Amino acid sequence: MPSLKDLKNRIDSVKSTQKITKAMQMVAAAKLRRAQESAEAARPYAERMGAVLASLAAVYDGQSDAPVLLGGNGKDQVHLLIVATGERGLAGGFNSSIARLARDHANKLIAAGKTVKFLTVGRKGHDILKRQFADKIIETVSYREVKNIGFAQASEISQKVQALFAAGEFDVATLFYAKFNSVISQEPTAIQIIPAKIERVEGQGEAAASTVIYEYEPSEEAIVEDLLPRNISVQVFRAMLENSASFYGAQMSAMDNATRNAGEMIGKLQLSYNRQRQAQITKELIEIISGAEAL
Repeated sequence: MPSLKDLKNRIDSVKSTQKITKAMQMVAAAKLRRAQESAEAARPYAERMGAVLASLAAVYDGQSDAPVLLGGNGKDQVHLLIVATGERGLAGGFNSSIARLARDHANKLIAAGKTVKFLTVGRKGHDILKRQFADKIIETVSYREVKNIGFAQASEISQKVQALFAAGEFDVATLFYAKFNSVISQEPTAIQIIPAKIERVEGQGEAAASTVIYEYEPSEEAIVEDLLPRNISVQVFRAMLENSASFYGAQMSAMDNATRNAGEMIGKLQLSYNRQRQAQITKELIEIISGAEAL
């Protein structure tokens, strides 16, 4: 049984931890609002970019001369998995859930005889994946010192990926991140960005198609050639913003749980301390009474 001094030290230690987790929860809550607004603001732009590309890409249906970023290089052997996670931990299962989705996807590809390579964005993703895929991680990008992630960082990653593709380092690229739904819900997501996996625009029937005619200047082909590299940057930027909001949401939730758990532990330790202190006082009283009776 721990002594009263040990119990007192443990209570003080847990109280100090509780103060830290409470402070981290408040910081995460303050940062979450801005990160959430940025993520939600980027969604319509990214979705509209996809819609425009879907409309323009129709010109290449059934043709073999589609841009390589749209139609691919005709191979499906080497896959690059771009895994975007956080730079820090203490966010519950946020980082591990993204890494798990990427790991499961990699294992399926390897089982199918494919070659897998990783490009990790964020230190935590690298730390998790290197345990199993250390020899397959070709590069790690970290922005730990960057206070606010911007489009410049997304463009840098996009340029790295396109340079690797142009050099023939991979055939298919898939981006992994966590989509922010709410403070308690972050959804691990995977999207194929090379070749661009474009969803056809729905809700545009024959009537709409017959009454609306678009004229493009320059040509559709020229616009697609320009938008495809830009789309990669946009999708990476959106993923980074979604990750930022998801991280703070997960951290806020995790720190709230940790604060409440610390409170429960303090209550149990305080109860043990009080009981032991009461037993000690009772023992001392018995000894005093017994000594008095002996006299």
